[in-house]
Amino acid sequence: MSHRGYNIFFMNKFENTGNIDTRSGFGEGLYELGKTNPKVVALCADLIGSLKMGKFIAEHPERFFQTGIAEANMMGVSAGLANGGFIPFAGTFAAFATGRVYDQIRQSIAYSNKNVKIASSHAGLTLGEDGATHQMLEDIGMMKALPNMTVISPCDFNQTKAATIAAAKWDGPVYLRFGRPAVPNFTPANEELVIGKAQKLTEGTDVTIFATGHLVWKALEAAETLEAKGMSVEVINIHTIKPLDVDAIIESAKKTGAVVTAEEHMMNNGLGDSVAQVLARHYPTPIEYVAVDDTFGESGKPEELLIKYGLGPANIVDAVERVILRKA
Repeated sequence: MSHRGYNIFFMNKFENTGNIDTRSGFGEGLYELGKTNPKVVALCADLIGSLKMGKFIAEHPERFFQTGIAEANMMGVSAGLANGGFIPFAGTFAAFATGRVYDQIRQSIAYSNKNVKIASSHAGLTLGEDGATHQMLEDIGMMKALPNMTVISPCDFNQTKAATIAAAKWDGPVYLRFGRPAVPNFTPANEELVIGKAQKLTEGTDVTIFATGHLVWKALEAAETLEAKGMSVEVINIHTIKPLDVDAIIESAKKTGAVVTAEEHMMNNGLGDSVAQVLARHYPTPIEYVAVDDTFGESGKPEELLIKYGLGPANIVDAVERVILRKA
């Protein structure tokens, strides 16, 4: 067991510098790319304000294409722009960026390995009051199943900005997932995001929590509670779900012998299933999932929905306590 002050030290070192939505991180990243990379262009399906594209458009109106509420066409146009040597960022809500246009993404982007970046906002339960029709909880599974597709789910404003910049440098299609609500911003500003490389946030020996997106901060809050109970908790941010950092997962599982995954996504075919597949193939380890359990969401306030559907820090604590009992 580690000393109990570890996560308190962590929370002081990486304290919340203020709540801000991750979609604004995308907007800032796109704006920075506009200044540094003339090949970057942006497309949007009538959601400029929601995708925070305003600054980019103001500076580079000739590099923006408003497709209207025609997401399938937007994906086709993006593929064509990629053919012309541009780096298109196609932005809309997650429900429209995946479910509505899966055929176009599969046939025109993934199959031919086009250099298109799908900017997917308002993902998960934390879309809130718009309800189940817009709360996309299946998108990670849909996108990671596509050959050639890279899937990135950053945890806060700073990391979403970094992920946007990293996506532009990555050769091939990228699905970039981010959200609507203001959430803690705690990762270092201007820290580079390395695609495919997990981010270890705390060291531990009793259990590993692999988390992604909005649930990374929840995992840190849970870890602080668990440390106070005398448990040594390793928290790893899986910001890149595909390609997955297999080595980091195996290394941590060998050290702790127990794993919990936490995600704002359906339990089926999300981060948890990706981690479980790695463990099943390379190092069988007890694992518990914190995710939405085979159900649609509903209208409500983001934090209330996270609690109702079992995605709060207390749920992560419970999962850790269950999985530790299963250790050999």
